[in-house]
Amino acid sequence: MADDSMALLETLRKMTGDPDVDVLREGVRLLAQAIMEAEVTEITGVPKGERNPEARQTHRNGYRDRRWDTRVGTIDLAVPRVRDGGYLPSLLDPRRRIERAMLAVIQEAYVTGTSTRRVGDLVRALGIDGVSRSEVSRICAGLDAEVAAFRSRSLAGAACPYLWLDATYLRVREGGHVVSMAALVAVGVTAGGERRVLGLELSPGNDEGSAWPRFIRSLVERGLHGVRLVVSDGHAGLVKAVREQLLGSGWQRCRVHFTRNAQDLVPRSARGMVASAIRSVFEQPDGAAARGQLDRVADGMARPYPRVAELLADAEADLLAHFAFPEAHRRQIRSTNPLERLNKEIKRRTSVVGIFPNRASVIRLVGMVLAEQDDEWQDGRRYFRPETMAAIDAVAQLGEVGQPLLLAS
Repeated sequence: MADDSMALLETLRKMTGDPDVDVLREGVRLLAQAIMEAEVTEITGVPKGERNPEARQTHRNGYRDRRWDTRVGTIDLAVPRVRDGGYLPSLLDPRRRIERAMLAVIQEAYVTGTSTRRVGDLVRALGIDGVSRSEVSRICAGLDAEVAAFRSRSLAGAACPYLWLDATYLRVREGGHVVSMAALVAVGVTAGGERRVLGLELSPGNDEGSAWPRFIRSLVERGLHGVRLVVSDGHAGLVKAVREQLLGSGWQRCRVHFTRNAQDLVPRSARGMVASAIRSVFEQPDGAAARGQLDRVADGMARPYPRVAELLADAEADLLAHFAFPEAHRRQIRSTNPLERLNKEIKRRTSVVGIFPNRASVIRLVGMVLAEQDDEWQDGRRYFRPETMAAIDAVAQLGEVGQPLLLAS
């Protein structure tokens, strides 16, 4: 510890002689790096560079860049990563930006006169009576710039073999009345196994069919590439956009949404049976067995529920697409459940507001929720192990369901 302190003092002495160096900001950066290294040493059990198998609990796994806004300016940090589990530096507050965004939305609703009594009570409980329009505008402008940078950042740095697409619905005041709008969200897994939030777009509920093509096109224009499988529900506009703009990628129809579609075709008393029958298809060990089970289920449904049998036959290839990928990934890539959990977090955060005062306020709050989730995913453990991601090339050239699968370059 004494050696580290001397080294830090020596570095600071050298910086004071350089007029181009902000000594205070650089000092904060060095101190932050030292704190992070000490925390990671506690997690791994051994200092960096030392070998002690008996004391070691896990291994370091490189660094990732992270910008940290402080009172002395923005500081570029190199955040250490660990192989097993996640590490989030104690000096970073993972939820600070979300809270600021939520406060700004509530304030905006309050000062524009569109808030409900519940929002007004919440504003007063927060102690922000008398907030001015100019102050709200200033706060919102800073947050909007952060969200815009997040939504427009380049995606060209890493291929994303897996892509999940889904929408969640929120209420917004527009044109003097309340309308439902769809927040379109894209999440991907990189070739290194990291989960990332890729994009966000807002669309009126009656425009969702044309919104999906625009949204997917914007992802491609920002550099999205290497997509091998897209997972989504069966929304016609979404599926059409995937097939036209992500050429060569496979499409997996979400098993959860499909099961609900099938249950809607039978009496309530038969819904449990239909769900169990469809579930048996996905419990098979490989694509050939799943295809055989799907045929048996369809045959069994043909007489009592012919519409379900027809639905199964038409969706066979799309339901079994995930069998053409590594077995370790199949449970996660056969439905949109990974994205559904993110949608629940969006709903939890936006329920405080209820009705948003305008479109910009939706993008502001939801964008901050997604930005913080993206940071947490990068700090946490990988979604898939890199070695299993490398296996995609080996198994995806010919799908186990017996049909060739063309891959995006």
